[in-house]
Amino acid sequence: MATNDKAAAVAELQEKFKNSNAAVVTAYTGLTVAQLKTLRRSLGENAQYSVAKNTLSKIAAKEAGVNGLDEYFKGSTAVAFVTGDPVATAKGLRDFAKENPALVIKGGFIDGKSLTADEVNRLADIESREVLLAKLAGALQATTAKAAATFQAPLTKFVRTADALRAKVEQEGAGEPAPAE
Repeated sequence: MATNDKAAAVAELQEKFKNSNAAVVTAYTGLTVAQLKTLRRSLGENAQYSVAKNTLSKIAAKEAGVNGLDEYFKGSTAVAFVTGDPVATAKGLRDFAKENPALVIKGGFIDGKSLTADEVNRLADIESREVLLAKLAGALQATTAKAAATFQAPLTKFVRTADALRAKVEQEGAGEPAPAE
């Protein structure tokens, strides 16, 4: 590569590192072009999967302020730059790697903290953001319904007691003769 091309490649990678809230570094040796295309499609709009030269990636990561990835830039390297939900991307990569053992997750970073391959796989085990939000909403709704029932209980008890008292008074009143005038 010419020096100008290298500088442009470093600038592009640096921009990707800066704009990403996470990245996963992988080895892709043995994957076909069709498999890489399938992987890119499976990651969707959450991530951009880019094959990169190791030296240029190291420089770009350092210039972007991302540390702790140097050890992963060895051999064939591609990086999934995540701009959306990092859990969804980690799941996508893990699931693809199960079907295609040639894809190896080396490590990554999330919000400035470097991750090992095991940590990326544990991240993939977390439920997605949407599922967690749905569970939270369900829990809040159940809590609200329970609170409403709790607040309503004394009022209901009062109404039942008043109704029973009214019925008792009516029954006692029906058994006695009417007052004389």
